[in-house]
Amino acid sequence: MKHILITGSTDGIGKLTALKLAQEGNIIYIHGRSEAKVNNTISEIKDASKNDNVKGIVADFSDLKAVKQMAEQIKKEVSSLDILINNAGVFKTPLTKTKVGLDIRMVVNYLAPYLLTENIMPVLKQSSEPRIVNLSSAAQSSVKEGILTGNVSIGANEVYAQSKLALTMWSFYFARQHPNITTIAVNPGSLLNTKMAKEAYGQHWSSAEKGANILYDLAITESYKGNSGEYFDNDKGDVKGRFSVAHKDAYDQKKIKDLLNITEMVLSKL
Repeated sequence: MKHILITGSTDGIGKLTALKLAQEGNIIYIHGRSEAKVNNTISEIKDASKNDNVKGIVADFSDLKAVKQMAEQIKKEVSSLDILINNAGVFKTPLTKTKVGLDIRMVVNYLAPYLLTENIMPVLKQSSEPRIVNLSSAAQSSVKEGILTGNVSIGANEVYAQSKLALTMWSFYFARQHPNITTIAVNPGSLLNTKMAKEAYGQHWSSAEKGANILYDLAITESYKGNSGEYFDNDKGDVKGRFSVAHKDAYDQKKIKDLLNITEMVLSKL
């Protein structure tokens, strides 16, 4: 039985993954920004899985102070965390800026999971074999300082791609810093049948189950323990994807250092 937190798990592949993991008797923490949706998801998963060990955490990932509070709540209420799936993400949004002027896509897709993970390290370290799965994307584009600091505004496609590369670059760095934590970045599949893809593109190429299946595998399967610091591309291969090469910037140590310096500068202003 593992303790598992999946961010953004009130719908889409996060919710499907939570159900698969709950069906095996694990202790699941559902996260979402709406208390009503979190509670509804908990009820649905409990009923479908016959597992009462499904709990909820509410936090708006576009508010980094709320993310910090979520981390404090986890440290108080969760003694040990075996698996963290940083799944929460946003593409299309009516508002593009947070209250403090940062781009919402960059905040939700990169800064929030960075902040959450770094702040719950004591809980992850209580696990004998902690594992982190970070949701990257086939869309990856060089991160520009002005986008990260909120000083420059660009289109949804480009900022989404930058946020996903930022998450991948940090994943690789984090894996090197924490050799006892298996950390994997994954593109779960392009244009899966989820609300995000429908809102962004009005179509899908593959089922949402394809994405949930690979998140489940990467989170649980023993054979992936040796793949820390790698990028799994679920668009490659027929039935299931394979480990592949991410954007070249993810292997550029100077660019990673620059990214993390700017990240820390942005977060220091919270």
